[in-house]
Amino acid sequence: MTQQPITSLLVANRGEIAVRIFRTARALGLDTVAVHSDPDADSLHVREADAAVRLPGAAPADTYLRGDLVIKAALAAGADAVHPGYGFLSENAGFAREVAAAGLAWIGPPPEAIEAMASKTRAKELMRAAGVPLLDPVDPAAATPADLPLLLKAAAGGGGRGMRVVRDLGTLKESLDAAAAEAASAFGDGEVFAEPYVERGRHVEVQILADSHGTVWALGTRDCSLQRRHQKVIEEAPAPALPDSLRESLHAAAVAAARAVSYQGAGTVEFLVAADGRPYFLEMNTRLQVEHPVTEAVFGLDLVALQLRIAEGAALPLTPPEPAGHAVEARLYAEDPARDWRPQTGVLHTLAVPGNVRVDTGFADGDTVGIHYDPMLAKVVAHAPTRAEAVRALAHALAGARIHGLTTNRELLVRSLRHPEFAAGQPDTGFYERHLAALTEPAPDTADRTALAALAGALAEAAPAPGAPLALRLGGWRNLRSQPRTRRYSVDGTEHEVRYGPVDPGDHPGVRVLSAERHLVVLEVGGVRRQFHVKQNSNTSEVYVDSSFTGAHTLTPVPRFADPQDRTEPGSLLAPMPGTVVRVAEGLAPGAAVTAGQPLLWLEAMKMEHRIVSPASGTLTALHATLGRQVEFGALLAVVQEESPA
Repeated sequence: MTQQPITSLLVANRGEIAVRIFRTARALGLDTVAVHSDPDADSLHVREADAAVRLPGAAPADTYLRGDLVIKAALAAGADAVHPGYGFLSENAGFAREVAAAGLAWIGPPPEAIEAMASKTRAKELMRAAGVPLLDPVDPAAATPADLPLLLKAAAGGGGRGMRVVRDLGTLKESLDAAAAEAASAFGDGEVFAEPYVERGRHVEVQILADSHGTVWALGTRDCSLQRRHQKVIEEAPAPALPDSLRESLHAAAVAAARAVSYQGAGTVEFLVAADGRPYFLEMNTRLQVEHPVTEAVFGLDLVALQLRIAEGAALPLTPPEPAGHAVEARLYAEDPARDWRPQTGVLHTLAVPGNVRVDTGFADGDTVGIHYDPMLAKVVAHAPTRAEAVRALAHALAGARIHGLTTNRELLVRSLRHPEFAAGQPDTGFYERHLAALTEPAPDTADRTALAALAGALAEAAPAPGAPLALRLGGWRNLRSQPRTRRYSVDGTEHEVRYGPVDPGDHPGVRVLSAERHLVVLEVGGVRRQFHVKQNSNTSEVYVDSSFTGAHTLTPVPRFADPQDRTEPGSLLAPMPGTVVRVAEGLAPGAAVTAGQPLLWLEAMKMEHRIVSPASGTLTALHATLGRQVEFGALLAVVQEESPA
């Protein structure tokens, strides 16, 4: 820890967290320095910084995980401090030491504390000695059916990577290999351990903050139980429906954990609370958490500012401020929950969230979401006097958001926040296992048709007046003005015909157009006035229709004639996303017999592994995917010839 004032701060990270740290740094009068990979050269965090230094390459291993290059960048730009954000090098004790050895201030805990908690297995030994309750580990080699279900976890790192639930001993080896491979790829350490998987447990954590003078704050609890693929989706503070005695014991255990390693700075102690109310230590994150804004909102603090002050040697008051109200955060991802959480890439044309909410994002309109990094677009946070009000405000803001260009989990978030089980205040980690199918059902057809009516109004407004040049006319070669024009659009795989004209903007029973402009249409639906935002970008064929009434709709024009190249051989497996082939099933080669659902290969995209399975039982006739190959969306990976019926 330094005792010298900080004047210039380099953030060894990217995206949303870098932008968020820069915001506080500017408020404190600090110069800011960004680092960036080649795909991030024009990203928002680079544009927000006073200076930026290139890290050549694209993959994290060549860029944001290269501590030597980051330190070199800090020295070249004249920075005197390094903030690691979260992820990447934030929990790397060696990097923290190298930062200090270079004469730079490290905005984080002492390297010894990071080292003590870096391995979850070693951290549990320390916590056992400190009296913190734990789940006993299970030796995978000696596991029996009585030990099931098991949770496999990477000893290093976090964020759900290297984590698998095993419910069948027959899949244990495959799951161990997959978890170890993913952990090695993400953290450079393939160590994996097993422990009992607690069904319907709650993920509850305690934010701590400690200075170099012996003061340790426990800044309340957070509930992070709503998770997909063991990664958090919705978080809130304080954790609801906890008995005061349990809350106090979690605070005490978190403070004991911090004191056990002489902790300084911001950190989080995570617990699993079983259905019977018993808590178990999971891990300690020796960094700022993604979900820290909910704690900031409830306590009225800026945790990044406090991190910086602690690094300068300042002392905390003996007691933290009193909490007030409730805060809920939702992570907005570019992904498709209905299709195995498939990440999305491409141009984000519009990101606008209304209401009195906090939006932390690393993207602006027109930015591109690439394949190399996490698909989180933004964190949206609502704070209100009560939990019910905060949940309602967040759901309303997300429902009214305009997000164009990419499929997102926005509708899932809105439905989750409005689900009776979540409203009851006792969410658990199995929420999406039970409810995902219902939460991702397509919108009712009436909503599709209402959105199409809004589009018809916009098209009618945009249609040229009689006598305009033919090339400007919408809808093809029709010049009989008494007849409506038609276009066909696909919505979630269903084709619809839209009829419109300057006088009659469509034939939609129960819907009347009150006003229409190119981008805003007002309809009367069942006697109720509704507003619809319509947007079509010049560089895309898709049209976006948004309203709080029908939600968001992406409408894709259906060409009049099929593209002769849009044909694939039966049984073809196409890449569902751009990515890198990181695993191929052992012994897989043309001529091999395969069964329906059998994993054939694994793609890594946006920090996740995605299984590519055989679509049918039969024979593999071609394998185009090789280990390490980078593939584009729609690339041919393999071909399976389905076996003939007996």
